[in-house]
Amino acid sequence: MDRDGLRARLAAGRGLGKRSDLEAAQAILAELDEPPMVLSGFNRDATGKRPAAVLVPLVDHGSEVSILLTQRTDHLKNHAGQISFPGGRVEAGDKDPEHTALREATEEIGLDPASVDIVGRLDDYVTVTGFLVTPVVGVLTPPLDLTLDPFEVANAFEVPLDFVMDPANHRLETRLHDGMRRAYYAMPHGDRYIWGATAAMLMNLHAVLRESVET
Repeated sequence: MDRDGLRARLAAGRGLGKRSDLEAAQAILAELDEPPMVLSGFNRDATGKRPAAVLVPLVDHGSEVSILLTQRTDHLKNHAGQISFPGGRVEAGDKDPEHTALREATEEIGLDPASVDIVGRLDDYVTVTGFLVTPVVGVLTPPLDLTLDPFEVANAFEVPLDFVMDPANHRLETRLHDGMRRAYYAMPHGDRYIWGATAAMLMNLHAVLRESVET
């Protein structure tokens, strides 16, 4: 993995929230019978939203790269059973989003912060639940010695980066919620349904890396 190239690409700010990739999403939306009434999380108003951060862990296996994800436990009050990145809300002692993301990853999956090579950030994402989430991208080198918090995390697993980079695996779907039609990204992988904010952040990562591949 070319970490310096990845740092440069992330620093350039070329994700879904900062360039014309939104036009591609809008073109897909235009083909839907009922266009959604709720804006994408990349262009929702961030005013008054609670700050949070997640770690987007890229696992460098040498010949290939994967993305480490977690599945939340079924008994949690919010987002039970959903696929997510390690992360959570910013706490008073956190110095920056990187601090938050690493602290949460340590708490949730036992990841040693010293083992994470932070390479940059993706675009902020505003969730429908009122959080302004900063995705922090870090590179991990296996073997990974993880200890899952059994209260929050049911399991941790890896998805190949090649899967995320293949547009055939990208979906834009809609559903009614509180009388409004919302659009969301989805990337079903095997028997796991990756959707919502997590899928949107993966789409953002795809946008950054795709340009790197094409140029």
